[in-house]
Amino acid sequence: MATVALRSPSEKVGGLFYFGRMLDKIRLHAKGELPPDYHANLGKGFDEKCANFLRINYDQLVERVKRGGSDEEILQWCLEHGRMPDENDVYVWNEFMRKRGWNDEVSQILERRKREAGMTDRSDIQTSFQFIDADEDRLPRE
Repeated sequence: MATVALRSPSEKVGGLFYFGRMLDKIRLHAKGELPPDYHANLGKGFDEKCANFLRINYDQLVERVKRGGSDEEILQWCLEHGRMPDENDVYVWNEFMRKRGWNDEVSQILERRKREAGMTDRSDIQTSFQFIDADEDRLPRE
């Protein structure tokens, strides 16, 4: 994977995993700086899950991000135009995302991606978040 200034999916904005990474991808893509490896999944996968969780339209979010503002301001816009998850909703979202790829329907995809990246020996990579961090050199070998 290309080296790019994307934050880890584990970093939180407003208490939510992944949201900040999605904003990073939108911003970089708008500036023409997002490597092509990332283009196919824009608005899909975790982006789609995050937008659906907030009950916002991804394309409308892209337009809002292009207008500028801090992560927190954009999250506030999402909460005003989508839904306001309560503490329990946020907890369930974070735990769902944190464990994605571990013993679920994404496990086979994770194993395939590990093979493609030459990481089959990485038993420490059990979730999609861990794979992303390893693939982007944030998760050193044990």
